[in-house]
Amino acid sequence: MAVDRGRIQAAVSEILAAIGENPERVGLESTPRRVADAYAEFFAGLDQDPQDLLHDFVPVDGSTGELVLLRDIAFRSICEHHLLPFLGIAHVAYLPRGRVVGLGRLPAVVETIAARPQLQERLTEEIADALQEGLDPLGVLVVLDAVHGCVGTRGPRQSASSTVTMASRGALTEPTARAEIIALIAAGG
Repeated sequence: MAVDRGRIQAAVSEILAAIGENPERVGLESTPRRVADAYAEFFAGLDQDPQDLLHDFVPVDGSTGELVLLRDIAFRSICEHHLLPFLGIAHVAYLPRGRVVGLGRLPAVVETIAARPQLQERLTEEIADALQEGLDPLGVLVVLDAVHGCVGTRGPRQSASSTVTMASRGALTEPTARAEIIALIAAGG
């Protein structure tokens, strides 16, 4: 289901009127269209299955090394509680079991799942689940570190804080294995 731009434009015009603004005034007349275009981009992941990105794997015979870690994957999502953005960095690791995927596929999975109304906690779990299902690795570890618009701009207004979430599967649920990968993540920054 594609985003209904016309309905979004009408809703944004109504919001502008509800806050006491004139949606037709210079400077605002194109705002409903711009918001509709932005929402179509922000929520493009609703029409995509991240598993489609993982079909193109390469079979390997154990010569891949022990770990694949892609650090510092920039992402943005929209918090489903306030429809405000949260921006962050994802770190994704997996232990291959007979197959690897092109490195560009990992950020594509993150981006696809992030492009939905989200909670960071669920986003972390969904990325880990997608990689576990699509790659059948020995283990998966996903760490997200994000700054939330709702925390930084309203209520507590904590603009310098960030939220870190982690999800692990398989062999990477073991604390020593996780600690080793977290040290590798920290060494990159």
